[in-house]
Amino acid sequence: MSATIAYRAPTLLVNGRWRAGKHRTAVPVVNPATAETLDHLQLADEKDIDEALQAAQRGFDAWRQVPAFERCACLEKGVARMRENLDHIATLLTLEQGKPLAEARAECAMAADLIKWYAEEARRTYGRIIPSRLPGSLMQVRKQPVGPVAAFSPWNFPLVLSARKIGGALAAGCSIILKAAEETPASVAAMVDCFHGLLPEGTLQLLFGVPAEVSEQLISSSVIRKVSFTGSVPVGRHLAQVSAKYLKRITLELGGHAPVIVCADADIGKTVAMMVAHKFRNAGQACLAPTRFYVAREIENDFLDAFTAASQQLVLGNGMQSSTQMGPLANARRVSAVQDLIQRSVQAGAKAHQGSCPETGFFAPVSVLTNVQPDSPIIQEEPFGPVATVTSFDSLDHALHLANQSPYGLAGYVFTDSARAIHQVSEQLEVGSLAINGMGVSVPEAPFGGVKDSGYGSESGIEGMEAFLDTKFTHYCA
Repeated sequence: MSATIAYRAPTLLVNGRWRAGKHRTAVPVVNPATAETLDHLQLADEKDIDEALQAAQRGFDAWRQVPAFERCACLEKGVARMRENLDHIATLLTLEQGKPLAEARAECAMAADLIKWYAEEARRTYGRIIPSRLPGSLMQVRKQPVGPVAAFSPWNFPLVLSARKIGGALAAGCSIILKAAEETPASVAAMVDCFHGLLPEGTLQLLFGVPAEVSEQLISSSVIRKVSFTGSVPVGRHLAQVSAKYLKRITLELGGHAPVIVCADADIGKTVAMMVAHKFRNAGQACLAPTRFYVAREIENDFLDAFTAASQQLVLGNGMQSSTQMGPLANARRVSAVQDLIQRSVQAGAKAHQGSCPETGFFAPVSVLTNVQPDSPIIQEEPFGPVATVTSFDSLDHALHLANQSPYGLAGYVFTDSARAIHQVSEQLEVGSLAINGMGVSVPEAPFGGVKDSGYGSESGIEGMEAFLDTKFTHYCA
C-alpha cells in the first residue's frame, strides 16, 4: 500500500448522508498488484435501497426545478473539486484497480472533462417552435428530464464510466442512484463526494451491493424512469429483459472486440507505437481496446515482429511504481479467464507469443496470437485482457469480412493513407466508433456506443444528453 494514503472502504451515500450499509454481507476490497486485502466494504440491504429510491424521487422533484444555468454552476463547482483532489482520487483508483498511477490520473481528468462538458450542455438543451396550422395558436417541442435514473458502472474505468452517467443525468435535471463496482469503491466515492453538499439531498446517491439484488429492486421500482448500464453482454441482456418487463428505457454499453485494419501503405512504426500503448492500457481491460489486428499480407511479418517486440518490452508491475507501464488484471477471475481463453485458442491451432510477468498479484503476460481461424475462441470471445491477435488479409473486402464476423461492434480502427480505403471502411465496418490513423474513439463531445452485441444507445455528446430527456409536444390554441 502507498505510504502516503491509508485506504478505507467507503460507506453508502443515501439521502444526502454518508453511512454504512446494513446488509449482512461485507466484501473484501483487494489490491490486485499484491493480492492483499485493503479493507472490507459493507453492502446495501433492501431497506437501504428503498430509502435511496424514496430520496431519489424527492431529489428529482427539487433538482428539476433548478434552472439550467444554476445546474451548470453546481456541477462545475464539483468538477473543480475533482481537479483539486485528482492525485488523491487517482491513488485510490490505482490501489484498488491496479492501473498505473499515470493512467489513473488521466482517467480522473477525463471524468472531470466529461461532467464539465455535460454541465455546459445543460444550458443548450433546446426545444423548438413548429409553424402552427391554426391562427393564433402555438406549437412547441420541449425537452424535459426523464426522471430518477438507476445507473450501473463497472470496475475497469470506474471514474469515466460513472461520470458519463452522473454528468448526463444531473445536467438534464434528473436524480441518479449509482450502483458502482464493489471492486473499486473508494475512488468512485471520492469522486461523488466532490459533489456532496452542492445538490439537493437525494439527487446523487451511491450504492454498493449484491448486483442482482440491487438491480432488481431499483429497476422494478416505479420511481426509476431510466436505466443506464455499462458491463458485460450477459448481464446487459438480463437487465434489458428486466427493464422491458417494467417498460423502462435503458442504455447499454456492453462488450467490445475491436478490429484494427492495417493496410499495406500504413506507417508500421507509428501504427505499432500507437496501438501497443492503446491495446495494453489498463492491461487490455477496455471495451474499446484494439484486439483483432488484420494486416495486409505484404507487411504481415514486419508488423508482427515490430508489434510483438514492442509489446514484450512493456514493464509490468505495481501501478504505484513510476516505471510501471502495465499493471495487473483487476482480480483473480480475470487471470483465470484470460489463461483459459488462450489455452483453448492454442488447442484450436493458434500460436501464442508471450512475454513474462510478475508472479505476485493478478498479472497475466502480454500475449500475441497468430494462426487464428475465424472460429477460434480468441476471435469469438472478448479477451478483456492483454491479448491481441494478428491475421493477414489479401484485400480490403477480405479484411472487412473478417472484421464484421464478430458479434461485437463497439469500436474499430484503420490505418491507411488511401482515401478510397478510408471511405470503404467508414461505410462498411460495423462499429459505433471508428478511428482513422489514430486511436481517439471516445471524447466528451461525441457519442460513444455500440451496435450488434455491443449494446444500444449512446453516452457522451448531445446523443448522451438526449438519453436522459423526454420530448413533449405542446399545442396552445387561441
